[in-house]
Amino acid sequence: MKPLCYILIFLLTAFGWAQDSIPSKKDIKVGLVLSGGGAKGLAHIGVLKEIEKAGVRIDYIGGTSMGAIIGALYASGYSAHQLDSIFNSLDFETLIQDNVPRSAKTFYEKEDSEKYALTFPFDHFKVRFPSGISKGQNVYNLLSRLLIHVKDVDDFNKLPIPFICVATDVEKGKQVILDHGYLPRAITASGALPSLFSPVIIDSTVYVDGGVVNNYPVDEVRAMGADVVIGVDVQDSLRTRDNLKSALDVLLQINNYRTIEGMVKKREKTDIYINPKIDDFSVVSFDEGAKIIASGEDAMKGIFDELEAIAKQQHPSEAKEVSFNNDDAIFIEEVLINGNEKYTRSYILGKLKLQIPSMVNYSDFSDGVNNLSATGNFSGIDYKLENVEASQDHYRLVFNVRESNSQTSLRLAAHYDDLYKSAALINLTQKRIFTNNDVVSFDFIVGDNIRYNLDYYIDKGYYWSIGLSSKYRYFEKNIGLDFIDAEIEIPEDFQLNEIGLEYEDLTNQVFVQTVFRRVFQLGLGVEHKWLRYLSETIGLDEDGIPRTLFENTHYYSTYGVLKYDTLDDKFFPTSGFYFDGDFHWYWVGEGLNESFEPFSIAKATMGYAYHFGSGFSAYLTAGGGLAIGSNTTESFDFVLGGYGFVPTNNFIPMLGLEALSARGNTYLKSGLDLDYEFARKNHVILSANIANVGDDLFENGQWIDRIDYTGYSLGYGLETFLGPIELKYAYSPEFDEGIWHISAGFRF
Repeated sequence: MKPLCYILIFLLTAFGWAQDSIPSKKDIKVGLVLSGGGAKGLAHIGVLKEIEKAGVRIDYIGGTSMGAIIGALYASGYSAHQLDSIFNSLDFETLIQDNVPRSAKTFYEKEDSEKYALTFPFDHFKVRFPSGISKGQNVYNLLSRLLIHVKDVDDFNKLPIPFICVATDVEKGKQVILDHGYLPRAITASGALPSLFSPVIIDSTVYVDGGVVNNYPVDEVRAMGADVVIGVDVQDSLRTRDNLKSALDVLLQINNYRTIEGMVKKREKTDIYINPKIDDFSVVSFDEGAKIIASGEDAMKGIFDELEAIAKQQHPSEAKEVSFNNDDAIFIEEVLINGNEKYTRSYILGKLKLQIPSMVNYSDFSDGVNNLSATGNFSGIDYKLENVEASQDHYRLVFNVRESNSQTSLRLAAHYDDLYKSAALINLTQKRIFTNNDVVSFDFIVGDNIRYNLDYYIDKGYYWSIGLSSKYRYFEKNIGLDFIDAEIEIPEDFQLNEIGLEYEDLTNQVFVQTVFRRVFQLGLGVEHKWLRYLSETIGLDEDGIPRTLFENTHYYSTYGVLKYDTLDDKFFPTSGFYFDGDFHWYWVGEGLNESFEPFSIAKATMGYAYHFGSGFSAYLTAGGGLAIGSNTTESFDFVLGGYGFVPTNNFIPMLGLEALSARGNTYLKSGLDLDYEFARKNHVILSANIANVGDDLFENGQWIDRIDYTGYSLGYGLETFLGPIELKYAYSPEFDEGIWHISAGFRF
C-alpha cells in the first residue's frame, strides 16, 4: 500500500510542477483615454498610428470633446491611417462656421445672406447674443456621414470597440457618461465647446463640452474592464498674460484651472501616459493639422517597446470586419418629420431641397440641412437614416426638429457706392405674423440718401409662395446733359455741362413665385411704380421757381421673372452659372406722362464663372434689353454707368463710366473679369466691358455695326464680414479719362 501512496504523491507533485513550469498568458485588456483639446486633439491620430504599428489591440475607448470624436470614429472601425486621410482633407473653417455653399441656398436665403452683416435676436425689444458662434450643424452632418455604417447601434458597447464619452449637463453642472443613443449626436454633445458651439439637447437635457467637468475619463475607462490604460493628454497648459489674446483664450484658461489640477491624480492612474509636445498650437490651429498629427507620432518614440510588450500579452485576434458605406449618394424613400408645429412639412422640404423619393447626393443633402438651419427658425435639427423594410439600399430619413421661440431679429449693415453714397441699414424682421411660414422685413436706410424696403413673404417651399413688397429709392446726383436731352430742349446759351438731379422711385408689388427642378425660380406679379425726377439747375416751374420736373407719373404693370443661379459667390465667383430674365408689360400710366401708350420692357443678364490654375478664375457676363411697342415713355430707358449699387429700375452698371452716363431704350453689354486670389479673401481683378446703348438699336441695325462704349479696370477686392470691399481704377477711351469706383459692404 505504501508504494502505491508514494507513487500517487509523486505523480501529483510532478503534475503540479509541470503546471507551474508552463508559463500562463493572460489576455490583457487595454483601455484608451483620449482627452479634449480642440485642434490639439488631432495628435490622437498620430498616437493611434503608432499603437497600431506596435500591434496593441484596443479593447475600450473613452474620450471627451475632440477625443470623443476621434475615439468614436476609431471605435466604429476606422483605422488610424483612414482617420489621417479624413482629417487632412477637411476644411475646418467651413466645418466650424456652418457655412452654407451659396449654390445650395434657396433664392430667398441667397438674397438674405448677401444683405446683412450682423443679426441679433430682438424679441421683446431686447438684444440677445447667440449661445455659440456655430450651431455645429456642419460637424453633425460630417459625423452622420462618417458613422452611417453604425447608424443602427444604440448601445455603444456593441461597437467594434466598446466606447463611452463624457458630456456636461449644463443645468446641473455634472458629468454625464454617454454610452448609448445615436452616436453622432452623443459625440457632438461631448464636443460642444462653450461660446464656440451651441449647446446640444438630447432627451430634454442640455449638454456642453464634457471637458468642463471631466476632460480625461481614466476612471470610467478602467471601470469598463481595462487591465492597462493608455492615456493621451492634449489639454492646454496655463498660459501667460501675453498669450491670452481673446475671450475664448480667457474662457479656456479658467476651465483649465480645474482640469490641470485634476490631472495630477489622473496621471497616476494611467499606466502609459502620453503627453505630445503641442504647446506651439492652440485649440483652433486646425490649419496645422498635419504638424499636430506628426507630434502625436513623435510622442510615441520613447515608449514603443512598452507597447510591444503589452501586445505580446494579448491573444491574437482577427479584427472585426467593418462594412463602410462609401457611396456618394443614397436613395431616400420617405421622410418623417417630428417636432414641427409652426412650420409645415412643405416648408421644411423646400429648404432642404428634397423631392422624395429620389437619389440624393450626400453633399447636397448636407447643404440642404445647413440651409434649413440657416433660416434661424430651428434651435436644433437632428436626423437619422434608417433602412426601409425589405431594402438595404433605400432609406427612411427621420428628422427631429426643435422650433426656435425667437420671432424677432435686429439686423445691421453699411454700404458705400458712387450712386447712393454712404448708407447705414437698420432692419427689423418679424416671423409668424399671420401664418406659420410668413415673415415681414423692414429695412430703414439712412445716410446721404433716404430709402426703405418693406417685404412680406409667405414661404411654401416648392409650392407657390406669396409675397408683397414696397421699396422706396431716392438719390441726388450731378449728371451730364445727355441724360435729359430727349426730354426737354436745352437752351443754346446753357453754360453747364452737368445738372443736379433728384430721383425718386416708389415700387409696390404683389407676386407669387415657385421653385422647379430645384434650381429655377419663376415669379409672376403685378406692380405699381411711381417715378418722379427733377432738376433745380435748369428751367422754371409755373411758380417761377428754378426747377424742371421731368417725370411724375404712376405706372401699373404685369411682370414675370425667371432666375437660375448656381454661382458659388455673388461678388467673387469662381464657378457656376447665372441667369436673370425679366419681362414687364406697362398698361396704365397716370400723371405727368399724358402721352402714355402701353409698352413692354424685356431684359436679361447671364454669367458664367470658371476656375483655372491656382487662385485664378474668370467670370464672363452678357446682358441686354429693349423696349417693345410705344416709344412715348422714356422714363424706363436703360442707363449705363457706375459700379457697386443695388439694381434700380433699368440702371445698368458699367466700369469706366460715371453712373447715369449713357441712355437709350435698347442696350447690349458684355464683360470679363479675371480674378487672382493671391491671398485668402484678397483679390486682384482685371476687368473689361463693352456696350452699345441707344434708341431702337435692333430696328436700325446699330446694335452690331460698332461698339459705343468700352471700359477697363484694375482693382482690389477684400472679403469681410461686412461684405466685399472693392476699389477699382477704370478707364474709358470714349471719355478719355480715368475714374475710381468704390464699393464697400453688402449692397442694399
